Amino acid sequence: MKKFAMIGAAGYIAPRHMKAINDTGNQLVAALDPNDSVGIIDSHFPEAAFFTEFERFDRHIDKLRRDGSDKKVDLVTICSPNYLHDSHMRFALRSDADAICEKPLVLNPWNIDGLQEIEQDTGRKVNTILQLRVHPSIIALKEKVQAEAKNEKYEVDLSYITSRGNWYLQSWKGDEKKSGGIATNIGVHFFDMLHFLFGKLQNNIVHVFEDTKAAGYLEYEKARVRWFLSVDVNDVPQALRDAGQRTYRSITVDGQEIEFSGGFTDLHTRSYEEILAGRGFGLEENRVAIETVSHIRDAKLSPLGGDYHPFLKK
Repeated sequence: MKKFAMIGAAGYIAPRHMKAINDTGNQLVAALDPNDSVGIIDSHFPEAAFFTEFERFDRHIDKLRRDGSDKKVDLVTICSPNYLHDSHMRFALRSDADAICEKPLVLNPWNIDGLQEIEQDTGRKVNTILQLRVHPSIIALKEKVQAEAKNEKYEVDLSYITSRGNWYLQSWKGDEKKSGGIATNIGVHFFDMLHFLFGKLQNNIVHVFEDTKAAGYLEYEKARVRWFLSVDVNDVPQALRDAGQRTYRSITVDGQEIEFSGGFTDLHTRSYEEILAGRGFGLEENRVAIETVSHIRDAKLSPLGGDYHPFLKK
């Protein structure tokens, strides 16, 4: 049984990590969050120590380490706001523990280089949650792409609209310096998926980049991709809005819809199983996706040409 600590226990995604720790037969022994709305811990690990101040959490983790190998924390799960991931991973490695970090791993590609140096110095490892890489539908599509002897590139359209209320722009998620902006916050795992499926990124053009939506064009070794991301409910197709739906997800490859809506709730547990078996995705696997969103954030917008995306036509 492995002993876990968690940073960001009150966050939206933390319950999936708690469930994954429990489902894999391990134990959460300590948790940290400045917000004390963490009653979800009782569903899995009511005996876990809880802290609202990093300094006390740090002291507790260090004491467990000094008390011996049967007490020390083996892994630190990181669910904190995006801009803190880098610091919290460094804390985990220097506490003689491996890290499991939610997406996005970091905001800038050069942060990966620094973390790799600390991995070498400490002998510990950073693992990340790239959950779409373990989704059965995506694995099947990757096998199909690898098996097909296709001379021309695939034509891909990706749309992801996940509506958020007024709170979104008032939270750290609406602060580009803290979240990385919309493409980083809700799109990075899709950009990783595209690289995973279609190989090396060759071109990255940004057409729209706003607080609530972004769109652009990506070209990979095996695909040309038109993408659109939004947290604005008005971008959900009207018929779906009329039916009360606030989320829309679509990926087509050569005009064929790829169905992968189901199975998302168990992907964290699957990811933990792979990590604990020594097959987790590490720092280097994240590089292309982090470079992609960093470029999107910093790029100058290119003119929007033609019928680029139906949801942008008003």
